[in-house]
Amino acid sequence: MKNGILTIFKKELMRFFSDRRLVISVLIPGILIYVMYSFMGTALSDLTGVDEDYVPTIQAVNLPESIGSLCESAELSVEIVDSDEIENCKTDIRDKSLDLLIVFPNDFDSSVKAYLTSVDFTAPNIEIYYNSASTESQSAYMTVTALLDAYESQIANVFDINNSDDTYDMATEADTVAMLFAAMLPLLLMTMLYSGCSAVVPESIAGEKERGTIATMLVTPIKRSDIAVGKILALAVIAMISAASSTLGTVLSLPKMMSEVYDDISVSIYGILDYLMLAVVMISTVLLLVAIVSLISAFAKTTKEAQSLTTPVMMIVMVLGLSGMIENTASQVLTTYLVPLYNSVQCMVGIFSCETFVGGVAVTVAVNGVLTILCVVVLTKMFDSEQVIFSR
Repeated sequence: MKNGILTIFKKELMRFFSDRRLVISVLIPGILIYVMYSFMGTALSDLTGVDEDYVPTIQAVNLPESIGSLCESAELSVEIVDSDEIENCKTDIRDKSLDLLIVFPNDFDSSVKAYLTSVDFTAPNIEIYYNSASTESQSAYMTVTALLDAYESQIANVFDINNSDDTYDMATEADTVAMLFAAMLPLLLMTMLYSGCSAVVPESIAGEKERGTIATMLVTPIKRSDIAVGKILALAVIAMISAASSTLGTVLSLPKMMSEVYDDISVSIYGILDYLMLAVVMISTVLLLVAIVSLISAFAKTTKEAQSLTTPVMMIVMVLGLSGMIENTASQVLTTYLVPLYNSVQCMVGIFSCETFVGGVAVTVAVNGVLTILCVVVLTKMFDSEQVIFSR
């Protein structure tokens, strides 16, 4: 590495790490994401979950013997009440002191038999009263309706579907986790990478223009190209630290956030090669993003203007990240990976879905590298222009 590049590289890192506020601003998002997502998972569990040892309070009117034995086999305790207690039971359900009221028609069992043997007979109607604002009542309602549906299919059984102990769902737990990660993480990673860039690049280039310090740097014997390369490399390292912090917070919080949907979420399904390819893709992507935002910041007169001008880039990054969530599978067409940034999303989708297209990863890294070099060349030309540097 040339001395000029190394000098600028060290200067930018020293400027960053010597400012506690900048370090905190880069690391704090990952901590906040972990706390927020973990809290969301806990809150969701509290809102939708019912304790395993909870016993629902269920009352029934005209409970038939067939359903009573069915409830006993399902270990559901049902209290029989008279029909004149229906209104009081409804009030108790509104007050959440009672979970469920089931009202059966008189002679339910005989009505069912008559319905099965006569096409003109009306099917008996079961009325189930519950409170959807109560988690316990909602859970009891779903349990009872599932029980009654199963009973109905038994007494009017024409054919069965998957009625054996065999496993019919061919998707493994690893497949499910990979599908989840492939849908969520590319958008999160691209957003984190851009956020890291937008947090440090405008201040380093547009901020120095605004303060006039970049003009002093340009009169030193260091080549303009060395200044451009040194800044981009240093800012890429800082942006990667920011993205790594946010990504780590997201990945660590996923098991708790998604615990209501999946019992066990683990990143152990990925191998060392997967992580290496992901690291290479992320590094090439963050270099390109830093180079793009650096060009915009060099053109801007102030830090605020630079942040405003980079808004379209943020929108493009988010849309491309969403495309991975919509498609959910990586393209196997090599030309797809010639599109900047979109190729990074495709690589991430492929890696997380365990369907990595190695050729696509290679093309992506090459394309991102070439475009980064072109941006460095343009940035060097901008540093050579007094009209750009002294526009304040």
